[in-house]
Amino acid sequence: MSMITATAWVPRGFPARHPTKYDFDETEFDRIAELAKLQLDEAKEDLEEARSGLKPADQTDDENSDDNGVPVATGSSKEVDDDDLKEYNLEDYDNESDGDDQGTTMSMFGNAKSLAYYDSNKDDPYITIQEEDKDDEDREELEILPTDNLLLAAKVEDEVAHLEVYVYEDEADNLYVHHDIMLPAIPLCIEWIDIRVGKEDVDTNSKANFVAVGTFDPDIEIWDLDTVDCLYPNAILGQGGEAGHLDRPDSAQKKKKNRKKTKKANEQYHVDAILSLAANRQHRNLLASSSADQTVKLWDLNTKTCAKSYAYHTDKACSIAWHPKMSTVLLSGSYDRTVVAADMRAPDAQVPRWGVESDVEEVRWDPHDTNFFYISTEKGVIHHHDIRQAPASPQASKPVWKLQAHDDAVSSFDINPLVPGFLASGSADKEVKLWNVQAHGPSMVVSRNLDVGKVFSTVFAPDQEVGFRLAVAGSKGTVHVWDTSTNAAVRRAFVGRIGGQFNHEVTERLVWVQEEDDSSESEEEGEGGERAHDGQGGWESMDEG
Repeated sequence: MSMITATAWVPRGFPARHPTKYDFDETEFDRIAELAKLQLDEAKEDLEEARSGLKPADQTDDENSDDNGVPVATGSSKEVDDDDLKEYNLEDYDNESDGDDQGTTMSMFGNAKSLAYYDSNKDDPYITIQEEDKDDEDREELEILPTDNLLLAAKVEDEVAHLEVYVYEDEADNLYVHHDIMLPAIPLCIEWIDIRVGKEDVDTNSKANFVAVGTFDPDIEIWDLDTVDCLYPNAILGQGGEAGHLDRPDSAQKKKKNRKKTKKANEQYHVDAILSLAANRQHRNLLASSSADQTVKLWDLNTKTCAKSYAYHTDKACSIAWHPKMSTVLLSGSYDRTVVAADMRAPDAQVPRWGVESDVEEVRWDPHDTNFFYISTEKGVIHHHDIRQAPASPQASKPVWKLQAHDDAVSSFDINPLVPGFLASGSADKEVKLWNVQAHGPSMVVSRNLDVGKVFSTVFAPDQEVGFRLAVAGSKGTVHVWDTSTNAAVRRAFVGRIGGQFNHEVTERLVWVQEEDDSSESEEEGEGGERAHDGQGGWESMDEG
């Protein structure tokens, strides 16, 4: 099994040109040991609790019988076994002999003291490749150019979860994996953040390149994308990261009392899977999260603690989005078939609530007119609402327009941040569709099956130079970058809304990482997994006049 559940672009200018290798020093060891100790203590408490839960009568019965109720030997037979083992002196088996025994003592590294070693590898004649040469080679391989884009993909492959960090070279039509990060559970959502988290003695207002990852576990992990081969996240938001705050007054006693994990929703941390993450671009230290525990939480990345918890929904809170201009307003959608727009400064205030016909899949604001927002649902419908027309009740909701976009759930959609009215949607029906949204409503420009399986993620690139690039990923475990500006129908539909002119025809471009089992398709593919499409093979295009 291989699938990609979420993708996210990193804007140009944020990644370090030369990422650093992970340095496992004493400070890092102490940090990891502190966090790991909390998890070990929790496991010990769970084991003790399980043991104490056994009834004494059951324990007595178990000691005298096997699983089938057949009596087993006890007491004296055990003593006989112990007497038999004593002659082998197993307790002192690993101890070195103090006497002058005959013969040679055998051990794995018995002759290590006789080996020659050198203070520097330069003095060792058997080492021909010096560390400096290897470091220079690694530095060159890891280099990220200012014209490169990073693309993050949350992937599950053969039950192993990890985050793949791709480099997309637009001019070279190249996409490759730069490095990856191992994750503890299946990832469900990722969010790029531009603030340093978990770094001591560092200006928190400086530019940074981090990512927050939500998984089936109730904790949120934050990783430094400019560090390669990390063993442990820079920070954990949730109960799993509370060991990092044991130095606060009276906190150690509280953690000891509340260490037992519970499935009951609370004010401090999530207790179920993390379904969505949203970083606040105006207040950079704020990160919002929504969970299957039905709550939405606001995290302070400076203190790595939950600042506030909200319970607006009665079912899983699956999608959230910050308002592009009103930086304290958060949009949240849920499986309870409602969407809420709430001011996070007023948790007890009455909030407007919109209703839809089925479970909410995703919510997004329109970046070009922030009075409007979009909702996609499990039944393949996209709703377009005006926030100024809040209904009296969810049942009274009236969208500006409603579109049956797909035959199955619209699991992902995105609005191009640079081209007004350019919307992309992906569905479990395996189709990716591009839409031209105008004042009178949306019209389809083109529909494609990009061979990614069920589509789980569709995200436009954030930079002007690559504004038409669309990252698409799904159940087949591959991520494709589609240059939509090379599609003839797209060029005709949006030529009047961008600065440049599309005066000539070009070959349509689709770039992805070449898999080993894709070699049979090499005749129509270029290097690096680039394919040119001629409009055949199930590709449908519509011109809207």
